[in-house]
Amino acid sequence: MVQFNLDELVLQYENSTFITPDPIAIPLGFTEKADQELIGLFASLLAWGQRKTILNKMMELCERMDFKPHQFITQFNPNQDKIKLAGFKHRTFNEEDAFWLILNLQSALKEFETLENYFASFLSPEDQTVEKAIEGFSSTLMRFNEETPARLQKHLARPSTKSACKRLNMYLRWMVRQDSPVDLGIWTKISPAQLILPLDVHSGRMARQLGYLQREKDDWQAALELTNACRILCPQDPAKYDFAFFGMGVNGALH
Repeated sequence: MVQFNLDELVLQYENSTFITPDPIAIPLGFTEKADQELIGLFASLLAWGQRKTILNKMMELCERMDFKPHQFITQFNPNQDKIKLAGFKHRTFNEEDAFWLILNLQSALKEFETLENYFASFLSPEDQTVEKAIEGFSSTLMRFNEETPARLQKHLARPSTKSACKRLNMYLRWMVRQDSPVDLGIWTKISPAQLILPLDVHSGRMARQLGYLQREKDDWQAALELTNACRILCPQDPAKYDFAFFGMGVNGALH
């Protein structure tokens, strides 16, 4: 088997060329932290399918929000502004999902002020990973409005269901990792050392071929296993190796 140096692969793929075709381009297009963390959440939750389609749909959503996501969400009037979401759809995420996600985020922001505070509220200093933050966010967000339809839950992954929570782990990577040419690094209440690698079919395949992952399913346990292997290489920032595994997977570095 060809041997690869993961740190060299991170340097190869974690650069500005990674941004343009990737959903992270959406939050990077905004300058205010309040806008970045909110539109970043939508960009991560909708990061499903072809990246070109994801970017087009996110640009459509940004336009519907008048390119002011924080203002749009915090000042959203369900009676007057619902029409701005009419007809929006990406895969299984539709205008109803967008409507209730916005309403619940609005309520959450009234209580926590920022999504950073919301996610971090579920963690304590001794927590080694962001598992409780993801579980807490996805389990409680729908409770802010009792009329929220159950269908929204399928867009809010939880470790307790054995999901790898790829999109939320990716979102946290965007928000938390600092000094990166790609990730925003605008949050400080969660440590990069607590991040879990965003595991998907591409990164999972590469990790297994390179011997960093034994578990066959791309689930939460596999994400933990891969992250623990990467912690041996870089305890303070294991999620950086997502660039190595994902980059190789997308580009077909191994066959």
